[in-house]
Amino acid sequence: MSTAAEQAVADQKRALRAEVRSALKALSPDQRASEDLAIQTTILDSSWFKASKRLCAYISCQQLREVDTSKILAQCLPSNTGQEELAKDLYVPRVEDKNRNMRMLKITTMDDLVKSSMNILEPSPVDATGNDREDVLSSSSPVDLLLLPGQAFDRTGRRLGRGGGYYDTFLMKYQELAKEKGWNQPLLVALLYSVQIMDEGVIPVNSTDVPIDALVSSSGVIPISAAAVQRMQ
Repeated sequence: MSTAAEQAVADQKRALRAEVRSALKALSPDQRASEDLAIQTTILDSSWFKASKRLCAYISCQQLREVDTSKILAQCLPSNTGQEELAKDLYVPRVEDKNRNMRMLKITTMDDLVKSSMNILEPSPVDATGNDREDVLSSSSPVDLLLLPGQAFDRTGRRLGRGGGYYDTFLMKYQELAKEKGWNQPLLVALLYSVQIMDEGVIPVNSTDVPIDALVSSSGVIPISAAAVQRMQ
């Protein structure tokens, strides 16, 4: 892609982000809470979530108006005795620097999270015993699911992020690792409010934008890729 074309895509993305931010801001707290509940219930009740053993998921941030993930995270980390068999290996994001470097680190309790300089909850790099947390990129087993946020999505799998490139960079690294190891690729599932779904062709993309497998909104699941159609039936 030429520099002029790249700049045009960047400008289109910037304009669309501003448009979606305004739409999200206009959502009433009641509407957001209603959609949050519907989305999380759909995921928690799904066979594909229940079958997952290891997953990456984002910690929702209210200031960024991301779909709430608190119930999903709580389900992955059951604290009640007798529920251990429901627990899943959970990796959550930690932004390392401003150069698109984001790690997914394993946590076992919500107490493993600390507030970043941006006031966003992230895993501390070391656990309570002083050991480095397990990084999903150096784990010996694959994850089967990745729940991710974004600004805008369409039904063909296009995703518009916030512009930092953190998720696309991480996803490319993980997909390359899975290919090297001969692992199945994880399902990339985006959580979104109704105002974040765009008509086909509205979201501009370039070569570094990773397509997603499925969307979950308050209306239900939209499987996109062949893998999603097969695993989410």
